[in-house]
Amino acid sequence: MYTEDQLRRRERSRWTKVQIILAPIQFVVFLISFALVLRYLATGEGYLIATISIWIKIALIWALTITGMLWEYDMFDHYFMAKEFFWEDVGNLIAIITHNLYFVAQWMGADSRTVMWVMVFAYVTYLFNAVQFVVRGINSARQRRSLRQAASQM
Repeated sequence: MYTEDQLRRRERSRWTKVQIILAPIQFVVFLISFALVLRYLATGEGYLIATISIWIKIALIWALTITGMLWEYDMFDHYFMAKEFFWEDVGNLIAIITHNLYFVAQWMGADSRTVMWVMVFAYVTYLFNAVQFVVRGINSARQRRSLRQAASQM
């Protein structure tokens, strides 16, 4: 997964802590917003609160993307699309583009139900991307534990 140098860089990067804090917040906002969007689609009620939750979710995905790019630079000396982080960046790019389709749909004058369906699609892409990051995080934690264990046995 990571070289020893990259693990040291990861531990030194202030953006690691920012990502660790923002990611779960974004996930909770996603769950709430997804529920509010689905509620609106099912009942026609709660458009304003669903819209506010969408704005918060989009702001958070941008915050995580920007701080993630700074983290990626600390780790791999590339702000985006480092070969070691390529698929995570592709997933994030798809998720952020689909989230921003919200603004395109609004600008084009789409009706409220269409806008909400755009967000359902965006949230599905986010969910796939989130799973990818969770898997990477689990594998990274295993690698760090393994390296600590090997070092303690020396």
